[in-house]
Amino acid sequence: MNNELNQYGDQSNQILYVTLDDLLEIAKALSSDLRIEMFRRLLKGSMNVAELAEMFQIPPSTASANIRKLEEVGLIRTELVPGTRGSQKLCAAVLKRIIVDTQETEEETEESCVKTSMPIGNFFDYEVSPTCGLVSETSIIGEFDDIRSFSEPSRTGAQLIWFKQGYLEYRFPNRIPPGCRMTSLELSMELCSEAPLYCKDWPSDITIWINGREIGTWTSPGEFGGERGFLTPSWWDIQYAQFGLLKRWQVSNKGTLVDGLKISDVVLSDLNNIDSPFITVRIGVKPDAQNVGGLNLFGRMFGNYGTDILLRLDYDRTAQTSQLNQSTR
Repeated sequence: MNNELNQYGDQSNQILYVTLDDLLEIAKALSSDLRIEMFRRLLKGSMNVAELAEMFQIPPSTASANIRKLEEVGLIRTELVPGTRGSQKLCAAVLKRIIVDTQETEEETEESCVKTSMPIGNFFDYEVSPTCGLVSETSIIGEFDDIRSFSEPSRTGAQLIWFKQGYLEYRFPNRIPPGCRMTSLELSMELCSEAPLYCKDWPSDITIWINGREIGTWTSPGEFGGERGFLTPSWWDIQYAQFGLLKRWQVSNKGTLVDGLKISDVVLSDLNNIDSPFITVRIGVKPDAQNVGGLNLFGRMFGNYGTDILLRLDYDRTAQTSQLNQSTR
């Protein structure tokens, strides 16, 4: 499998993101009832091959063969460690969840787009009102409901940020090669509403601005808690926000879409200073919104999707080539 294992937290909480093609290999490894039961047992704790053979009443050679198939697809790992009689092969599960990405992606090259991943704590400016706060992967940053916490130097390590109304503003580098023409701007992130504790029915109008221009508003249905997010650390109280929804804004020459549905007529040419060295992204809840339900923004170590704020810029090299041809005439 050509997948990189994303490790978050302790060994039993690792998650593997796979495509439909990769899923076939995992399905083959788990096509045996015996291997499923062996994997289920290893999720509870490590065991050596001899112990597994005894538990399932099979020869050690059979246990080794099945362990090897689970290890080949990255579901478990093995290690030779000293035993009472020579060495023994210790087996441990390294995956707790497997997330399958069913979205078909188009073939693309490095020449056609650039992507920038922005940690959620790297905001350039902010204006927020309580309830509000920030937490890292391991601890609270500053104090709850204290706006001054948003100026703490440690804010750059934030993995979950929330506020009732206001905004966070980020500056992304504009990495489109000189002379190329931007054809599409896409912004994605994991977020939801901010309710007291949590409430699945708590609408909030979340707005995005690009270079100072409002591009559109998405209404979050609620805040999601009571069930641990795939990546959310165990120390974070389950009664608070645990995960959000992965949303994707896209601005092209045809308008602005959220998850493929048109929400406004704002096009690329409407954005201010689109060729400037940086692109400003503001995420917020307006004080006069119909649903002032706050905002929770998740980083790659919290929630369900393991992502920072991702900006993708698609561009056309035709303009660059044309400009080069004219200069050589």
